[in-house]
Formats: sequence, C-alpha cells, structure tokens
Amino acid sequence: MANIAEILGRLTPEELDGLRSLGPQGHLTKPLVEALDRAAGGAGAGRGYYVPTGSVSETGGPHLVLRSDVSAWLFGTAPQIPHTGASDPAAQQ
Repeated sequence: MANIAEILGRLTPEELDGLRSLGPQGHLTKPLVEALDRAAGGAGAGRGYYVPTGSVSETGGPHLVLRSDVSAWLFGTAPQIPHTGASDPAAQQ
C-alpha cells in the first residue's frame, strides 16, 4: 500500500475539501470513493484507505469512511498535502 501522503496528494483541492467537510468519520460519497480509487491507481485501488462502518445506506450499500490512520493524517497535525498537479485535468487521465 502506498504512502498516505502520496495518495492524498494526488487528490484535487476540491476533493480534499470534500473529505475535510465530512469530518474524520463522515460517510464517503461515491465521487470521493472514486477519487480515492483514482489517486491510488484505478477502480477499487483505494480500498484500504477507506473501510466499511458496518452500517448501510438507504440503497443497501455499505457506508464507507476513511481508515483511522488516513483520517488521523488528514485531520491531525501531519504536514499539509503536497499537490502533484492533480488539479490539471490532463494529469488525471
């Protein structure tokens, strides 16, 4: 599994704001799960950076949250995330 800073550093500023707006244990939206997957290398690659809570949504899908160490890194005292051109649409393809 890649470094947390490396993966989160591949997210756009808007995606990071979205994660921060949810708080440390907020349920991840489908677009944020997809963003984590993309940052980790592709569909499903972000699994492990987010985990199921044990509860399910109205549609029956599991609620997902950031893994505790990922959440601590994002909301704790770790250095700010270095951006690697993630806001450049060409870098996201």
